[in-house]
Amino acid sequence: MQSERNVELTVTDDGHCIHFQAMASPCEVLIANSDGKLALTLGELVAKEVWRIEDKYSRYKPTSVCSVINESRGKAIAIDQETYLLLNFADTCYQLSEGVFDITSGVLRQVWQFDGSDNIPSVDAVKKVIANMGWHKVSFDEQQIVMPENMEIDFGGIGKEYAVDRAMIIANEFTDLPVLVNLGGDLAANKPRKDNVPWQVGIEHPGFIERKPMVVSLLQGALATSGDAKRFLLKDHVRYSHILNAKTGWPIEMAPRSITVVAPQCIQAGILATLALMQGEQAESFLTEQEIKFWAIR
Repeated sequence: MQSERNVELTVTDDGHCIHFQAMASPCEVLIANSDGKLALTLGELVAKEVWRIEDKYSRYKPTSVCSVINESRGKAIAIDQETYLLLNFADTCYQLSEGVFDITSGVLRQVWQFDGSDNIPSVDAVKKVIANMGWHKVSFDEQQIVMPENMEIDFGGIGKEYAVDRAMIIANEFTDLPVLVNLGGDLAANKPRKDNVPWQVGIEHPGFIERKPMVVSLLQGALATSGDAKRFLLKDHVRYSHILNAKTGWPIEMAPRSITVVAPQCIQAGILATLALMQGEQAESFLTEQEIKFWAIR
């Protein structure tokens, strides 16, 4: 059932904040300006774009492009330029990670449910699911995609970050005022809040009960966090992260619990955080080699 979609405007110390729900997350648009009508119009434009992307790419939406592809059973499905570019980005991530990041790996949820229990699947069960994975089996070009039967794709690893970047494009087309877009912790800002005054961003780490939110100063750019603080399994004192290696079907070992990355665009920050987690014990070294700013919690 479609949840009610609306936006709510509140006043902040130096402007306004527009709140809405999308992609199963609380979302905000902060604008450093006293014009409430302008802020509300901007918030509605951003929310409309985020909801458009959610409707188009969510695997939970039966009419989404993602669902149509997943139900195609080996038949060619026509795609538009936006979908082609997203698939192309997913392909780049697959190549860079040497197959560890794979948008066909969502079927692993058939055997892995990260609910905090000790329900570890059998080796045979994981192998059976892996048979229906493998981005290299999918063919696509600018006009169409062909995916083998019993396989599916999931844009969950890049969709929200893409929506942040699209929202910032909408905001920059509408106004030259300082704006920050925050979709459930993945966020971007177009410029400092005031003259060289940064946005103060609280980074929460759900699951770390005793750890206070980390406050990050962000002048401009994007920030994304990836981690397994809430979703994991625990058996015989071994903690199993929900970050899965698509090549093996098993959780990445020795990875940080949470990684936050800053990059020019949110989709870059998000994939760097995810790829770093997939390096396991070498996560921090991987990010240091990229010469980007990051925070890791183990």
